[in-house]
Amino acid sequence: MSGLSLLLILVAAFSHAGWNLLLKKSDNKELFVWWFSVSTAILLAPLGIALFLLNPISPPGYWLALGSGVMQICYLVLLGRAYTRGDLSLVYPIARGTGPMLVPVMAVLTLGETIAWPAVAGIVLVVAGIYTVSWWGHFRQIISNPMGFCRDSGVAYALLTGCVITVYSLIDKRGVQYVQPFLYMYILVVFTSIGLMPYIFRNYGLTRIKTAWKGSLWAIPLAGLLSYLAYATILTAFSLSRVSYIAPAREVSIVVGVLAGVLLLKEPFGRGRLVGSVMIVLGLACIALSP
Repeated sequence: MSGLSLLLILVAAFSHAGWNLLLKKSDNKELFVWWFSVSTAILLAPLGIALFLLNPISPPGYWLALGSGVMQICYLVLLGRAYTRGDLSLVYPIARGTGPMLVPVMAVLTLGETIAWPAVAGIVLVVAGIYTVSWWGHFRQIISNPMGFCRDSGVAYALLTGCVITVYSLIDKRGVQYVQPFLYMYILVVFTSIGLMPYIFRNYGLTRIKTAWKGSLWAIPLAGLLSYLAYATILTAFSLSRVSYIAPAREVSIVVGVLAGVLLLKEPFGRGRLVGSVMIVLGLACIALSP
């Protein structure tokens, strides 16, 4: 992996942790996510128009962006349902860990990528670190009752979320070959804002939507800009390096998120989070040093 790709991953990690911190502090997660998509689409409209005029899009780019936009909407809806039906400690590692496990395999099968052995070790460390951070202290419970664990509806939605992450990561790897990455991300933001509108208005109504906006006037646009920066830099990294490397490596944001939780939200920093964070960092180092 190139040094520039690594730098982009680190920028994305801090940006991703930033908007997730703001999301965690919000009252209504789905309304917050939709509002920050809308605000980003409006605030960055001049940039989107300028990028569109300067970077003509070939036809495959439109179709790939459309496909990814549909997957992004599915991702947000499924993740919201997973968190509604399941515990965070179960849902989060499955949703975030399934993608890094599946993307490298699918990238080899569908995109013809190759993975060096140090990167394989790094991917395994990252995935193991994700589960260690979240499930430390619960492994015995999960092993002793695996069928009950598998029947959990929150787990099922989390698995679907991870599969969607895999699909849109592979689509986006192709997409940035036809569309400038920051323009591609802007298209996704606009599509997500419009595509989620019927779902949001049907489930919440105008009064609750207005209340959510008024309750987070500064946090919503800030989270939106951080979310845009987080994935736009990952898309740029996709255009420079293998998706089989970038998808797992970007999960270093979990370490940043853990540190933010400890330092800003005063959450406990237990042994599991320490061990898991070290594994993720070591995994990133293995991937970064791989050819």
